[in-house]
Amino acid sequence: MDPIIQTTQDTHHLCVLIHGFWGGPKDLQVMAQTLQNKDPSLHILIAKSNNGNFTYDGIDIGGERICKEIEEEIGNLARDGLEVTKLSLVGYSLGGLIARYAAGLLYGKGVFERIEPVNFTTFVSPHLGVRAPLRGWQDTLWNVFGARTLLTSGWQLFMIDKFRDTNRPLLEILSDPNSVFMKGLEQFQRRTLYTNIANDRSAVYYTTSISSTDPFTNLDTLDLDYLPGYEDVILDPKTSFEEPELATLSFSARLVQRIKLGLRRAPFVVAFVAYIPIGILELVLNSTLSAIQSFRRIRRYELGCGEVDAMSYRVPLLLPSSIQGAMEDVYQNVNNAQSHEYLFHSSFSNSNSTSFSYSSVEEEEMGGSMTGVGMGGKVLALTPLQFRMIEELNRLGWRKWYVHIRKARHSHAAVIARTEKPAFEEGKVVLRHWVEEEFVF
Repeated sequence: MDPIIQTTQDTHHLCVLIHGFWGGPKDLQVMAQTLQNKDPSLHILIAKSNNGNFTYDGIDIGGERICKEIEEEIGNLARDGLEVTKLSLVGYSLGGLIARYAAGLLYGKGVFERIEPVNFTTFVSPHLGVRAPLRGWQDTLWNVFGARTLLTSGWQLFMIDKFRDTNRPLLEILSDPNSVFMKGLEQFQRRTLYTNIANDRSAVYYTTSISSTDPFTNLDTLDLDYLPGYEDVILDPKTSFEEPELATLSFSARLVQRIKLGLRRAPFVVAFVAYIPIGILELVLNSTLSAIQSFRRIRRYELGCGEVDAMSYRVPLLLPSSIQGAMEDVYQNVNNAQSHEYLFHSSFSNSNSTSFSYSSVEEEEMGGSMTGVGMGGKVLALTPLQFRMIEELNRLGWRKWYVHIRKARHSHAAVIARTEKPAFEEGKVVLRHWVEEEFVF
């Protein structure tokens, strides 16, 4: 347990923080301290069983490790005379997917029958995977090369895996409404996500916001309104903004927009060319070494020689009503459709206004209506599977917050102030909003 975390006799609420790819507990220190400052009685567990290269081993194994940590912590607190009655899960980046898996296991094992699930929060988590949604050589390169350098977790993130005996990608199972994972996620009192609208090259907007569009592609053309009291970092959910038609812009404005787009793409081309002689070799060597270590760990794990009794976490993934027919045409149809990446050039409506969207219940809680991001704009070239995942996940109802990080070029790290540095100060604003406005203590 990290020394900044204290336990008091009032402790009944356990909050678990889960880091992302290649990360560790140190990434979540500012987050943990922000929570502790708000409520010293909150018991915080910063997960450590997936530290560093252990994140290569797969979302499923990562989720099982986290589940074991949670059960052990509940047991330790019970021995100290402290009963856990509430549980919250918080995932950063890949940690959000691991948290979703762990939630399903906890549900399947009956933990939620005696402990109330309260908050489920993800920060910039790739809920729809990480495949590039646009067509082109750089996207094809990323979809093919990226999946094979991130090992088991990479196959799952790019949805080219066949998860256990389901013969379907893990992320599809995580979003199946009849799976323990969706049933577990549904139990939480509040589901919240934070997504970057710019400068997040690790997990782009569409996947972290569970959206089929990206209305923030041409950010310079938008008139954004921000939530008062949070330093122009978080968009105000009660206002809408207009994205002007390109055709209505003057020739000079269109020219400037195209130049800016070209300049945004230029670094990728330059970096890729410079990266070929050294970077590719280094990445392949590191990936090869990590693969050997990861496969050895997984083999020991599956044989019961690891730190977790794997079989104790192999709960039925699909509920009885959905098992029949689950192995039939679904996966084949999706697999055959993967090569057709449609990019629609029309929007869902004739209006260009982009708005935010909550369920009617959430609207009432927020004190007003919100127009929804994703309701307008061009539909991205996602796969049919991803469109289904969007529909099913959004059906649960999420409180979505859109973050505009400007001081740091790497907004993925800045959004939670992953390290203490001036460029990441906006992340502290995000965390302050979370504990003041979202987190149910």
